Amino acid sequence: MQNTHPVIAQLLVGGPVLTDGAWGTQLQERGLQAGECPDAWNLLYPERVEQVARAYVEAGSQVILTNTFRANRLALERYGLAERTADINRAGVEISRRAAAGKALVFASIGPSGRMLVAGETTEDELMATFREQARALAEAGADAIVVETMADLTEARLAVTAALETGLPVVASMVFDSGRNKDRTMMGVTPEQAARELSAVGAHVIGANCGQGIAGYVEICRRLHAATDRPIWIKPNAGLPEMVEGKAVYRVTPAEFASYVPALLEAGASFVGGCCGTTPDFIRAIASTLRASA
Repeated sequence: MQNTHPVIAQLLVGGPVLTDGAWGTQLQERGLQAGECPDAWNLLYPERVEQVARAYVEAGSQVILTNTFRANRLALERYGLAERTADINRAGVEISRRAAAGKALVFASIGPSGRMLVAGETTEDELMATFREQARALAEAGADAIVVETMADLTEARLAVTAALETGLPVVASMVFDSGRNKDRTMMGVTPEQAARELSAVGAHVIGANCGQGIAGYVEICRRLHAATDRPIWIKPNAGLPEMVEGKAVYRVTPAEFASYVPALLEAGASFVGGCCGTTPDFIRAIASTLRASA
């Protein structure tokens, strides 16, 4: 594959790569409260964060992420934690590296800033500086790659990918497709084809989709991404859409149902498969056995 980073090429030698599942919903099971900053747990409760990471490694994940999704200065500002940005990111990588113990690679997570460019809540320069700071901290802590994920705004995604690429690490660029009549656009109206073309042009080594909807809807999204780029495709859908039960999000899709769509995802061109919100180590185990069966 052209433009594939050596780390990515080496990973894919053995066929499709199994990533991890949800972090937020797993931290909630360990006591994270609504409105609390999940990323701050890297400093407050590192052992609980490590439990999540280790559970995925034990379930068979070849790649695990880090608890740094909202650990950018702009998002942390809301919690009065902007000055701890580098500490939180470094701790996130160190925790996942400990849990991985050489059995999995650590792909550090960078999520959206939480500020809207189109609404004038931030500027491109501010976003670039924000993502650069986060990416540098993640790289210095020893991440194997960076995943820019759950992006809706293509400009913000491009800036984050550009900042991540400056570290020299491989970069995954993943958008969330959950809007429009066919649920095949981002909230900002970006199509899979636009995302694949533009993020490939910026230099992302892997292109993907995560969150937003269940696995059934992501088969066609995967096919469209794959058709629009020569880069490997990364797919991490939710465990369906949540139902609110007594103020708590409940996901009804079972690990077996989720895993039953994996062959279709592979046929549609997925190279990296895992789960997002609501998925658990049991989902990863179910995907692992499906991957073994289809090898």
